[in-house]
Amino acid sequence: MPKILKITGLEKTYSSGHKELTVLQNISFEVEKGQTFSIVGPSGSGKTTLLGLCAGLDNPNAGSVELCGQDLSHLNEDQRAQLRNKEVGFIFQNFQLLPTLTALENVSVPLELQGDKAAAKKSMVLLEKVGLADRSDHYPSQLSGGEQQRVALARAFANAPSILFADEPTGNLDEETGEKVIKLLFDLNKEAGTTLVIISHDLELANRTQQILRLKGGQVLTNQRTEVL
Repeated sequence: MPKILKITGLEKTYSSGHKELTVLQNISFEVEKGQTFSIVGPSGSGKTTLLGLCAGLDNPNAGSVELCGQDLSHLNEDQRAQLRNKEVGFIFQNFQLLPTLTALENVSVPLELQGDKAAAKKSMVLLEKVGLADRSDHYPSQLSGGEQQRVALARAFANAPSILFADEPTGNLDEETGEKVIKLLFDLNKEAGTTLVIISHDLELANRTQQILRLKGGQVLTNQRTEVL
């Protein structure tokens, strides 16, 4: 299977006073196109830092990241942004919706950045898929947490991304709402055929993906396939 994400010898350190803090050390793994993949570990294990490096939002101190066939070290900031806008979707724990835009306008943002004249129409179709067509003119402050995350799901799939990164997608939701959002996430992902990378501390959620990378102390503890088909 072709690899949509290839991480080789990745390391990340930060300066803290006169000391160097190593957050990630010698991280290597590959994600196949169309695969569901999870990165799990306790708080402070480096999960979110790793996501930022995988998506080209930050630079490693050593190692390489190949995303959608592109070596990110060969791209400048503008080229990375173009790659993300075209190929990558994001879902965050705190939703990251623009407060001054309606649900429909939030979903439309990735499409409008691409100059898609049918952005509003396509966005409404996505809101219908997440069950929020009747809330399209509502602002984030008028929506519940679960509704905001469903808008975020619709937005994440708006540009038909090749790969979708979901960082603790149910972290701010109650258990019942979180389960509904996760089911919707997997259903939309299966329909779109997108590669899905979930960052979480929840092993139960991770076990629903095809492969699990476990981090501890900034290093790979295990990297194994599951029995999910």
